[in-house]
Amino acid sequence: MATEGGKRTAKRAMVGRLSWGLADQAASSMTNFAVGIYVARSLGLAAFGVFSLAWLTYGVVLNVSRGLATDPLVVRFSGVPTASWRAAAARSSGAALGIGAALGAVCLLVGMGLGGSVGSAFGCLGVVLPALLLQDAWRFAFFAAGTGQKAFANDLVWGVALVPAMLVAARVGSVAAFVLAWGASATVAAVYGCLQSGIRPRMTGARGWLREQRDLGYRYLVENVSLSGASQLRAYGLGAIVGVGAVGAVRGAELLLGPFLALLMGLSLVTVAEAARVLRQAPHQLTRFCLLLGGGQTAAAMLWGAALLLMPDRVGEFVLGGVWSSASELIVPATLGVAGAGLGSGAAAGLRALAAARRSLRSQLFASACYVIGGLGGAAVAGTVGSAWGVAAATLSSSAVWWLQLRSALRERHQKSIREVRTP
Repeated sequence: MATEGGKRTAKRAMVGRLSWGLADQAASSMTNFAVGIYVARSLGLAAFGVFSLAWLTYGVVLNVSRGLATDPLVVRFSGVPTASWRAAAARSSGAALGIGAALGAVCLLVGMGLGGSVGSAFGCLGVVLPALLLQDAWRFAFFAAGTGQKAFANDLVWGVALVPAMLVAARVGSVAAFVLAWGASATVAAVYGCLQSGIRPRMTGARGWLREQRDLGYRYLVENVSLSGASQLRAYGLGAIVGVGAVGAVRGAELLLGPFLALLMGLSLVTVAEAARVLRQAPHQLTRFCLLLGGGQTAAAMLWGAALLLMPDRVGEFVLGGVWSSASELIVPATLGVAGAGLGSGAAAGLRALAAARRSLRSQLFASACYVIGGLGGAAVAGTVGSAWGVAAATLSSSAVWWLQLRSALRERHQKSIREVRTP
């Protein structure tokens, strides 16, 4: 009876942590969705395309920070004693802050060299990058500690701070103003994260953290950057082949699927930490956990896509303004792409929990290559719509590779366990 009671307690605890994770991702996705919609309606298609390039660049830098600073924290310090977590969180957040400062300086220099609206957007992005990365680092740290409610509160603070910031940016009416408003509100949340945790980021410990976690960090860096870098290459290539308006159309379609895209981007906050706990406490349940995770996301994405197809044009025009007519043509392929990514993310969480960095890197490099080839090849053949279908085909095929690699990693772990038992 005690064992059954313990299992029920563990399941309730896991459901509670996942619920806070879903709540946090809902808050984060709604914030991103609101920002994208507001900017699209305020600036129009071409300027929204410029904003989207800055947003995608932030995604690349964010994934650099996650790979080096915070992914190893989630894998190795989820469910550990509080003292160990606090020491690791201080160094991990310091590393994220340092990465933001270094890459922010690069963006600032690039912006000065480019000039124009694109250059000013990149320059402003460079100014706000440290705060954006620190805010994200606190979310990782809270989920590693099993206190997802703090991450949820932090994202709520960011969302509240965004309201006056966006109103001020709208009065200015430039892409740069919206980038600065977005980053200024993130600064409020980053400072609040310091108060929530009672931890001050240790930039002096950043080098030691990177050195100690290099066996995972460098592989996760390549893996994460290949993911976001593929999106960036597709965006730049699409802009060159079709025009910057095509980038805005793709971003508009992504906004329509925003809740699921944001969920996928931040899933490692919850699912990797939870998969690591499942592996420690009930390793035989890991495959089931990953299947439920991937299948649930796929089903949810398909239902949302079906709802979008039934949405009247007047509603779409109210939401996206002039971007709607171009974005609505991409709903079906964009939905299939998100569904494929959701299916693959279940296997990706399992590989991260197993610390099978080599296999997850291999899978991600394959997926990224397919993404770029499909996106740009489709654009060359059939413009924006062709690019969307090429990405959908690439994502669906890549999900199969993720699951094959997870199966191989589980088989290796099982064989290793047998050898250890047989060894006297």
